[in-house]
Amino acid sequence: MGFLSRLLDLFKSNVNDALERAEDPEKMIKLTVLEMEESVDRANQALVQAMGTEKRLERQYADLLKDSEDMQQKAITALRMNDERLARVALVKKNQLETQAVQYKQMHESARQTTAQMKVQIEQLKSKLNEAKSKEATLIARSKNAKAQAEITKQLSGMGNHSFGKFDKYEEKILKLEAESQAMTELNAADTDLNYQIKQLEQNTKVDDELAQLKKLLNK
Repeated sequence: MGFLSRLLDLFKSNVNDALERAEDPEKMIKLTVLEMEESVDRANQALVQAMGTEKRLERQYADLLKDSEDMQQKAITALRMNDERLARVALVKKNQLETQAVQYKQMHESARQTTAQMKVQIEQLKSKLNEAKSKEATLIARSKNAKAQAEITKQLSGMGNHSFGKFDKYEEKILKLEAESQAMTELNAADTDLNYQIKQLEQNTKVDDELAQLKKLLNK
């Protein structure tokens, strides 16, 4: 039982203490959960072995009882055949088997109790593992947020008057470019409007000429 007790002690360790010692909290959290999972796996393996021992002792106890009953029947058969010596030998063997059966019964009962206790402890291990897994995502998220906040603070502290001065300078350049672009757009619009008006006049003159020609043709 010392093995499972050590595993329980492992789960009782404070995760926050581990995080404080770790340079990378996220990595340490994942490593701790991995260690817990490995501990549960080892505990399950130990439980399987214990259950195997329990079943073997149970089977041996049952076999001894059966053999003892067989010796009882052999003693009865020997007496019916008037062979008291053989009956006595069978009864001696029967008593030996019964003594062994009592011993195996006690061993089986002890193994059964051990297995039951191990099952309870493993459930405790699994419960703590599930609790750690449920906290894992939250702790990692908190760690990421803390890193992001630290980075933001670092960037903000690096933005001095020089940075803001350059920003204002760039803004002035952009405003100047925007004004020049607007002026060019207005000039182009004026030229386009003038060209349109000239084309309209040319079109109207052409239409007037064609209209006059049609009137001449109709008057002939």
